[in-house]
Amino acid sequence: MPYDHRSIEPKWQARWRESKLHKTTFDPQRPKFYALDMFPYPSGAGLHVGHCEGYTATDIITRWKRMQGFNVLHPMGWDAFGLPAENYAIKTGIHPRVTTEKAIANFRRQIDSVGFAYDWDREVNTTDPGYVKWTQWIFLQLFKQGLAYEGTVPINWCPSCKTGLANEEVAQGRCDRCGTGVERKDMRQWLLRITRYADRLLEDLTLVDWPESTLAMQRNWIGRSDGAEVVFRVAEGGEGWAGSEDIKVFTTRPDTLYGATYVVLGPEHPLVERITTPDQREVVRAYQGAARKKSDLERTDLSKDKTGAFTGAYALNPVSGEKTPIWIADYVLAAYGTGAIMAVPAHDQRDYEFATKFGLPIKQVVRPADGSTPEAGKAFCDEGVAVNSGMLDGLPTPEAKNKINAYLQSKNSGRATVSYRLRDWVFSRQRYWGEPIPIVHCQSHGAVPVPESALPVTLPEVERYEPTGTGESPLAGIAAWVQTTCPTCGGPAKRETNTMPQWAGSCWYYLRYLDAHNAKVAWSPEVEKQWQPVDLYVGGAEHAVLHLLYARFWHKVLFDLGYVSTKEPFKKLRHQGTVLAFSYQDAMGRYHEPGEVELRGDDVFLKEGGEKLKVSVEKMAKSMLNGINPDDVVAQYGADVLRLYEMFMGEFELPKPWDPRAIEGCARFLKRVWRLVEEWNPDKAPADDPHLRLRHKTIKKVSHDLERMAFNTAIAAMMEYVNELVGKGAQRDDLFALIKLVGPFAPHLGDEAWEKLGEKGFLLEAAWPVFDPALTVDAIVTLAIQINGKMRGSLEIARDTAEDELRKQALAVPNVIKHLEGRAVRKVIVVPGRIVNIVV
Repeated sequence: MPYDHRSIEPKWQARWRESKLHKTTFDPQRPKFYALDMFPYPSGAGLHVGHCEGYTATDIITRWKRMQGFNVLHPMGWDAFGLPAENYAIKTGIHPRVTTEKAIANFRRQIDSVGFAYDWDREVNTTDPGYVKWTQWIFLQLFKQGLAYEGTVPINWCPSCKTGLANEEVAQGRCDRCGTGVERKDMRQWLLRITRYADRLLEDLTLVDWPESTLAMQRNWIGRSDGAEVVFRVAEGGEGWAGSEDIKVFTTRPDTLYGATYVVLGPEHPLVERITTPDQREVVRAYQGAARKKSDLERTDLSKDKTGAFTGAYALNPVSGEKTPIWIADYVLAAYGTGAIMAVPAHDQRDYEFATKFGLPIKQVVRPADGSTPEAGKAFCDEGVAVNSGMLDGLPTPEAKNKINAYLQSKNSGRATVSYRLRDWVFSRQRYWGEPIPIVHCQSHGAVPVPESALPVTLPEVERYEPTGTGESPLAGIAAWVQTTCPTCGGPAKRETNTMPQWAGSCWYYLRYLDAHNAKVAWSPEVEKQWQPVDLYVGGAEHAVLHLLYARFWHKVLFDLGYVSTKEPFKKLRHQGTVLAFSYQDAMGRYHEPGEVELRGDDVFLKEGGEKLKVSVEKMAKSMLNGINPDDVVAQYGADVLRLYEMFMGEFELPKPWDPRAIEGCARFLKRVWRLVEEWNPDKAPADDPHLRLRHKTIKKVSHDLERMAFNTAIAAMMEYVNELVGKGAQRDDLFALIKLVGPFAPHLGDEAWEKLGEKGFLLEAAWPVFDPALTVDAIVTLAIQINGKMRGSLEIARDTAEDELRKQALAVPNVIKHLEGRAVRKVIVVPGRIVNIVV
């Protein structure tokens, strides 16, 4: 009978559900394995095959681990708060909860159709009141520890959308939704003191098995720098200058202080207004206005043209005493470091380009240690030997740093210190669709936490979600919800109207999975100790910094408070490679779906109108209309073929193209596996065991490849095994080994074959096949025969042949005899199992 995936796959999915096959039960007698997928944001577009790549990988690993006897926890849930749902609600008038629930239902249907082994009894949804309660509870723990506080910080403001924007929502100074130019606006925000944990976030990266690129991104984002804080005293200023103003700068190269020829302040620095001279005020204010229209990302782009304005004021260099002009430039951010830098153009490329453009002095104070001449037209940024630096002359950079730090300390002009690129986390959004921050504001008592017994604070049901226009959340306009009483004094108070960012729910969801229905605590200590840490975490590299950093921060706070038992939440992390697909774009920049285009020769045209299209290979994305719906692949080929192809496309962590033609090869492979099972006849099986060594080698190869998540080579090994079985016939042991190896990749076919072979229960309950190491080594080996390193023949011989016999037979190979004529053999070198090299 041909394998009919349309009937077989739903049959087994129903049986799995009915039997609760994938439900997790903890058994202390077995080792645990906790696999976690980065849970999805359930958009209306549904899943595309790029999403399925990571889910398939963890599903294969967890099935394999379960067959090895592990307690396996493999849950799934929904990161369901966020801006897209709110924007859709504003556009359509449909409540975001309605659209979110509809999207979740579709996502879950798609996930089930691919046969993923999730324990749905542990499903979480970040918008559920039961989940919101504990997210708010964690916020209150942060608040009680002084880690959550209010502050006024500059944000990107769109005057058209009347809302704040994240840096990622600003492109070339404009709102990426409406195209309006953005402004910088100081606003009240809630912040979390992640900077208190900077050193631990950095140091504990040594405890995890993560890709080196991700570790590097985390280190760079935290950005620890050892250096010095240096004080420049303002010597001349404008009308508001108090006469004793100081500018503090941080530098990693205090040894270059003699070469500081100007100072730069961020345009928003509070000193700018006071020290700017009257003749420069108009220029400075115009520049400040232009800087407010740029995002932080644009301002710090190293490749952009350098711009700035002179304030008319001067500061004194603390070591040379020279008057140093004070400029403002948008590449310096007031919110980073001290908001000011000392510029050493001879030894910093950015400063060099700025000084060159504005005609500022460039003074060399470090020369290369080898006596070479620095490259003309570029700053020399390496360490070397101090020159033109007074007391430091002749000292190598490390000694010069120590000496200048000691001098600055003695003169109260600076000190050795550490700086971080990491800033406190802005933890509030002026939006509706997010977790309410559980704080009320009382005139008498200030910010007061909502009692834990009163959690969750839920969102009010409203019909309109438009921003207020004042920069406040839409919640600020709902008086009946805002007006409340102070938990401390009972007097009138107002609820906090900012909501949490989408990151909040994803900071701790891996913990709620452990105890998803506990109404008394977020998770019990017992289950936390049973399952933590996550053994394998899989998700996109786009979360390499923010989500992972934020989750690690919350985890460390919870560790300090005794709520978790591990220092790090995610032991092993792997990123799936991006799935690429063709995208088709017309002259107007609009994207078109594959069904709208046709191929003519080597070019692609629109079916209607005949316009030639630009073709590119891009990451699958809704905006590019190039996502492949897994529903279509499942309908045509079946879920098992989809799963197999997802893993066979290429190395798991590298980008790879989606090629519909290549799916056919995976479909043929599974058909061949099924045919072996369908046509197997024990009476016609080989009498001996011709595949004994190949069977054990294949088990070893697949097992080892699964350990390192090399799915594509594991599949290739199974394909080679099937080729041999088809050609020479299979024994019962061959079929059982094959079905067990294929089962995690193609679980529907696996269970159908298991039943076909007369076995009871599910394949997932069977034991993973084991290999005998001795049988993974070939009895007969082929040795290369070389003469003075040049290949002259080969020899097939038993692996355990004695070396004397091996040398004798190697010298008797006809082509070797020919090349030895007239030449004396000095020695014969044997590399066991590989080479015999005859030296003449």
